[in-house]
Amino acid sequence: MKKVILSIAVIAALGVLSCKTETKKETETATTEVSQDMAMTSLSFGVRGNCGMCKSTIEKAATGVEGVASANWDVDKKKIDVSFDDSKTDAMAIHKAIAASGYDTEKVAGDEAAYNDLPGCCKYDHDMMMNQSGDMKSDDPSHDGH
Repeated sequence: MKKVILSIAVIAALGVLSCKTETKKETETATTEVSQDMAMTSLSFGVRGNCGMCKSTIEKAATGVEGVASANWDVDKKKIDVSFDDSKTDAMAIHKAIAASGYDTEKVAGDEAAYNDLPGCCKYDHDMMMNQSGDMKSDDPSHDGH
């Protein structure tokens, strides 16, 4: 019985501590708390890269931006899907963060020094198509560059 009461007391104490932390957080964001879902913006844009290591670096760069909730780069489509709080950041900040890690985006060229430091498998073709729909692997001869 003493163990049960002690366990309940510990759980209650932890609950109070986490409630205090949450209360403080709610106080800071009280104005956006109700509309937080509406503040989230989803965005897709092209990012050049080659492999799984690129995926990891690109996603890490994007999620390193304050306000970015998630990032998923598609290796085949050369496209990233990002969800972010538009009251904390904007699309250009995400483009710049990815470019700083060495990868070209649709709006910002990758940092040359960072690109040169990428592993060999990550050295992408600067002319490669990005933000592909998936069906762009076309057999149409007019798209083969001739």
